[in-house]
Amino acid sequence: MDEKKNVILAIALSALVLFGWNFWETSRRPPPPTEAELAQSQTQDGAPKAPATTGEDRAIPTAPGAPSLPNELVPSALSRSAALEASPRVAIDSPRLSGSINLKGARLDDLTLKGYFQTLEDDSPLVDLLQPSGGSEPYFVEFGWSPAEPGAVEVPGKDTLWRAEGGPLDLNSPVTLSWTNSSGLTFKQRYEIDENYMVTVTQSLENGGADAVQLLPYGRVLRTGTPQILDFYILHEGLIGVFNDVLEEVDYADLVEERGKALSYESTGGWMGITDKYWHAVLIPDQSLPISSRMVTWNQDGKDIYQVDFLTGAQTVAPGETASRTSRAFTGAKETLLLDAYRDDLGITNFDLAVDFGWFYWLTKPIFYAIHWLFFHLGNFGLAILALTVGIKLAFFPLANKSYKSMSKMKLLQPKVVELRERFADDKQKLNQEMMGLYKKEKVNPLAGCLPVVIQIPVFFALYKVLFVTIEMRHAPFYGWITDLSAKDPTGFLTMFGLIDWQVPAILQVINIGVWPIIMGITMFAQQKLNPPPADPIQQKIFTWMPFFFTFLLASFPAGLVIYWAWNNSLSMLQQYVIMRRMGVAIGGGRADSNKDSTD
Repeated sequence: MDEKKNVILAIALSALVLFGWNFWETSRRPPPPTEAELAQSQTQDGAPKAPATTGEDRAIPTAPGAPSLPNELVPSALSRSAALEASPRVAIDSPRLSGSINLKGARLDDLTLKGYFQTLEDDSPLVDLLQPSGGSEPYFVEFGWSPAEPGAVEVPGKDTLWRAEGGPLDLNSPVTLSWTNSSGLTFKQRYEIDENYMVTVTQSLENGGADAVQLLPYGRVLRTGTPQILDFYILHEGLIGVFNDVLEEVDYADLVEERGKALSYESTGGWMGITDKYWHAVLIPDQSLPISSRMVTWNQDGKDIYQVDFLTGAQTVAPGETASRTSRAFTGAKETLLLDAYRDDLGITNFDLAVDFGWFYWLTKPIFYAIHWLFFHLGNFGLAILALTVGIKLAFFPLANKSYKSMSKMKLLQPKVVELRERFADDKQKLNQEMMGLYKKEKVNPLAGCLPVVIQIPVFFALYKVLFVTIEMRHAPFYGWITDLSAKDPTGFLTMFGLIDWQVPAILQVINIGVWPIIMGITMFAQQKLNPPPADPIQQKIFTWMPFFFTFLLASFPAGLVIYWAWNNSLSMLQQYVIMRRMGVAIGGGRADSNKDSTD
């Protein structure tokens, strides 16, 4: 019995540490940005709060003698709309993206995600992913050429005006940009876009000059300013890449600590870029070629500028010849099945790791697949979570059934256990011997009651991860007041569950419990009453207060997770109640009748 109590307490304390750490971390940090604030940090179209300069043509550290990539600094205080009007552009209008390519510098710096809104409000604007390079906080993708020897070849730069052939860029209409230098070298970039978020850029160089030239094709993603992030330890937001099949994740803060020092990677193929919670902009070089990649930041006028880039091997182009190289850029929503498809169809290694499924990837991703499949058939992610819970219950039914039978037998034995404790109160060794003998005689495993809890914890964490990191759960409604399963229950008893229009102060949010957390707490309390109580008074108090603790703790968790927990508790109670009745155990304790199942 003591061993069982120790195991249960260990599980409870582990949950307390895991959940409590999140609770403590959340309480000590400033309130996280709202969904609207996160989107607005990238999409605001108003005047900037203060004049800023943005990064270009500034030297970043490179290896001695290595070619340098452009990093420019252009002062600007323009709003998004003004910056878009300040330079010539060719429009983009694909099934899932709209925006434009900046003909000044040949930059992909204006992209809006069709179908994704900043908030749930009816008049919410769409999410703008990339920001114009002439604005206050540029965020863009660029491909170009770097001379093998600095200054040896005139290459297009930030002020180069390209000539466009075709447009707008759409599913069936590519666009080609071209520019010829004074030596007769013609640079071209052919842009193609698919039905989702993948842009293919074929760079070519036609040597119409008299001398051979040697150039290195490059790609880069540049972001100005550190965006508002959730700063939550289970989610990576920042710079990311896969090099030689290994995932590399670098936080903004970690890179700032190494400001001026580039993090360098050598790889064959791979991908790299900058990721947010739900979308990212990443570069995908030719997967068969060796590349050199960097992650670097520098500061200009108080703003940190982040760049991820890659260089492929040098190409020598003789007079009259043409050389080309093809790369891609994914700029859009991190939809799991879409990333899987690109990984498989284009051979992009570990491209699905852009979604931060975490250390328990082997469990988290299958749970996502199951929920998504159920959603396809049920039409609601909330119903999919409920159905998944039933499926998990059925899968572990034999194990849980055995556990609940053992718990029922334990409840029947409580009078005898109490009697033994009274008889051998002064002899702990003899007490343990007698209790083990009793359990062996009655064929009871005192540890079996821990199994339902042990099974539930990894599933709980995996589901939490799915709800928190996958864009499929973003703004996914259930029924009633739950309009976003990935967000906390919006109701609270301090506002009479929505009846009073009152903005609850941040300091009181911890006690502003919603309807579903209260339902979860009630089901947890009711289920606990079915279990045999610990004989130790201190442990009884701990278990008695645990439902209240978890009610407050889970109030800030995604509503979908709280609904899962409440539904799981309800199914467990039903299963346990049926078993107890079959075994003749009264719900309040003791024996209900003499019709005890003799087949147990």
